[in-house]
Amino acid sequence: MAKKALIIEDDSNIAQLLRLYLEKDGFETISAADGGLGVQRALDEEPDIILLDIMLPVLDGWQVCRKIRETSKVPIIMLTAKGETFDKVTGLEMGADDYVVKPFEIKELIARIHAVMRRYEPEEAVVVEKKLTFDRLVINLDSYELIVDGKKVDTPPKEMELLYHLAATPNRVYTRNQLLDEVWGFDYFGDSRTVDVHIKRLREKLEGVSNQWMLKTVWGVGYKFELDEEL
Repeated sequence: MAKKALIIEDDSNIAQLLRLYLEKDGFETISAADGGLGVQRALDEEPDIILLDIMLPVLDGWQVCRKIRETSKVPIIMLTAKGETFDKVTGLEMGADDYVVKPFEIKELIARIHAVMRRYEPEEAVVVEKKLTFDRLVINLDSYELIVDGKKVDTPPKEMELLYHLAATPNRVYTRNQLLDEVWGFDYFGDSRTVDVHIKRLREKLEGVSNQWMLKTVWGVGYKFELDEEL
């Protein structure tokens, strides 16, 4: 679907020029010749970007920008014949994303439009597989499956989460309180033997399966998933 650009500009020649180049670049365009209409169209049409002149009838560009920002985060590029630093700062403080002084090079303006819009595009979610594989052991937290020596072993969710948390950072020692906080998801003020019980049950499933890794107690501290990195 084509992106929609709103041009708020009272100079019909400039508005027409912008419309032609934006449509050539693949945008759908709408326009408004005064600030009041510009605010209304910004709210009604929900454009993907707004090109906003400062010297406008009814409402000036700064007023338009302020009103739009009350309800919308749409990218706004201000267009003006004024190049003073004060005007630029004012526009940016009102919530504009960029500021282009007339006369502008149309290719530069198009490039700025794309640059501003990229900042607003959500980053694609990076899907991270929550699956760990060791000698004769697969811990798949996506499917909550524990595969031990090629066989699926029924394992309660919290045991799976505890094992995954330990195995995700092999040889790191965790205290019981750290595990309660990071696996159970809250600061635990009761009996920390909850962790001991879960470790005991995991050991019953994993003991003697491989000589390359083990659930190990670090006396006086806590637990770790010990991995022999030389093998």
